[in-house]
Amino acid sequence: MKKFKVGLLTMSDGRPYLHNLQYDMNMGYQKQIRERLEATGLVEVVEGSAPVNSNTAAKEEAMKLKDAGVEMTIFNYAIWCYPQYTAVATNFAPGPYLLFCNIHPSECGMVGMMAASGSLDQLEKTHTRIFGSILDDAVLAKVMQLIRASCAVGRLRGLTYGNFGGRPMGMYTTVANLAQWQRMFGIDVENVEQYEIMQYGNKVEQEKVTRAREWLEAHVGTIAYNDTNFTPAKLETQIRSYYALRQIIAERGLDFIGIKAHGDLTDWYITMDLAEAFLNDPYDWDGPHDPIVAATESDMDGALTMQLLKVIAGTPVLFADVRHYEKSVDCWFFGNSGTHATYFAGGSMDPDENLRHVSLLPESKDYPAGGGSVHHFAAPGKVTMARLARKGDQYYLTIVPGEIVQFSEEKMQALGATATPAWPIAFTKCDVSADEFIEKYPCNHIHGVYGDYVEELKYVAKILNIPVQILK
Repeated sequence: MKKFKVGLLTMSDGRPYLHNLQYDMNMGYQKQIRERLEATGLVEVVEGSAPVNSNTAAKEEAMKLKDAGVEMTIFNYAIWCYPQYTAVATNFAPGPYLLFCNIHPSECGMVGMMAASGSLDQLEKTHTRIFGSILDDAVLAKVMQLIRASCAVGRLRGLTYGNFGGRPMGMYTTVANLAQWQRMFGIDVENVEQYEIMQYGNKVEQEKVTRAREWLEAHVGTIAYNDTNFTPAKLETQIRSYYALRQIIAERGLDFIGIKAHGDLTDWYITMDLAEAFLNDPYDWDGPHDPIVAATESDMDGALTMQLLKVIAGTPVLFADVRHYEKSVDCWFFGNSGTHATYFAGGSMDPDENLRHVSLLPESKDYPAGGGSVHHFAAPGKVTMARLARKGDQYYLTIVPGEIVQFSEEKMQALGATATPAWPIAFTKCDVSADEFIEKYPCNHIHGVYGDYVEELKYVAKILNIPVQILK
């Protein structure tokens, strides 16, 4: 994933003698912030050429950041500085905005930051304040949380979502308002007929398909072919579907997608499970690739949530049904026939590590066209789950911290058999009671990534100016 591109401007005093007196100290703090952020390996900093000490300088330096294509701007306050300069700069410097001040008892950096913040409040410009030394790991963590959130929201703008097939099985929660998406997130929607998957798939060279099938047979733990709904020919049709989707995505300039699949392709052509899994994975049989968010059941708000999580975490994102709560083990079964990337089988970027835990099993009877389901039990680890949803026209964000757990292989197989044995499952303990989860979680689909990203998601809600609920 490309580095986060961050602008950095240091604000100064408008009185020339004080500006000059504190010039070196100001630039020293700016250098410290730049070096600390770039040392993470995740950030590219575009910094101002000098501390801002006039309206003219505020405009010129901010324009440089805009021209450089930064994704958000940090304003640095080490001394007292005129708040008007921050106000002027925000007319040109790309947001979101972080106001950051170092702790320097003999100087008035915090006063300068608070004055600038009050000015932005009056101008109704959303921003966040953080104070402390950037050398402090806890402070750096806060700054990085905001950077990840800011860039995740910013990177939505200009994206195109590919909607293959439309609303599935009557689900209102999978459909979004196209005008609202463009207005709030800057996302366009391209509708694509699922028939194109079949047509493009039929044109894929047999040599490519054979090579992919043989790679899967060599790397996947178990492939349970039968004589009816899951044959080598069926698997090759699934591979053709994957190649077809990659080609359509490339030709139409799609950035993330959703596929209806159920009730159409699953009845008459093939299940999309394999294609969705390997789109969301960081690899396929041709080598590494950047994960492409692909939501099953053409779930638009689900795909949007996944796209945000992908940028925040830099990893593939889980998509699952809220399938079942098993009281005996205080555990949720989160699983779905499609979209469950093989990455989650081992939690690794190494396909060999993940695929040895994967089985391709005959699809359930609910999918007459057949094909293989990508079965595995998700690797254990702390997870952050989330969902963007709407009440009326009002978006809100639900965050659910939790932990994916595993039991003995025998027990997991027994538990999985009570649901749909061929489907992947993430056995998940949530940090909220089952009753409260059921009462407050907004829909049937859930999305998540390994790690703790609660604070990043809270920043996302703040930047989007939407309510947030944390279920914990």
